[in-house]
Amino acid sequence: MTAVDRVEFVAHFGEMIFIVGPSGSGKTTFLSMISGILRPDVGTVVVKGVNIWTLSTDQLAEFRLNTIGFVFQDYHLFSRLTSAENVAIPLILKQHHWEESITEAEKFLEIVGLKGRGEILPVKLSGGEQQRVAIARAIVGSPEILILDEPTASLDGDTGRMIIAFVKEKILNQSRCILIVTHDARINEYADRIVHMEDGRITGFDKGAE
Repeated sequence: MTAVDRVEFVAHFGEMIFIVGPSGSGKTTFLSMISGILRPDVGTVVVKGVNIWTLSTDQLAEFRLNTIGFVFQDYHLFSRLTSAENVAIPLILKQHHWEESITEAEKFLEIVGLKGRGEILPVKLSGGEQQRVAIARAIVGSPEILILDEPTASLDGDTGRMIIAFVKEKILNQSRCILIVTHDARINEYADRIVHMEDGRITGFDKGAE
């Protein structure tokens, strides 16, 4: 099976791009290649002029840590860690001091609307709040590329739209590109561009929000 087949795609900083298509169309595989998680059999993935799949293992790990923020569909929060501790993980991986990392994590929780919630375990949070913790963790290291995999799949319509509107208003900037895999047509209005995929290929582009 060829999960992604002869795809040509360019994303720009300052854009929020949605990747849409039926299940099994290659969307998540596509973004896994961009983020340095899954190596393509052929072709190149160029980020800021560098073909990331020519990097060494250590360089690729550094690229993922410093350039990519990934928000998983199921959040992937650690249940035994507080919200602030979950957010602080990327900073700890960068060898920041524990106290400094928690303080910075609290600041980013405030950015996503969770001021004062840092000591709470994920199980005590709503789905929308857990999603915000995951977003805070993804952006705490100031990544240039933020990837969200089905960010509204577990949320009701109003909460989902609120999360995406927040991401576009507060997280997107001219030094960051946001890529979102979604099946949720209710949030398409927030996209700058919509990329359609099917059977591993890009089948079209739509202009999103004005």
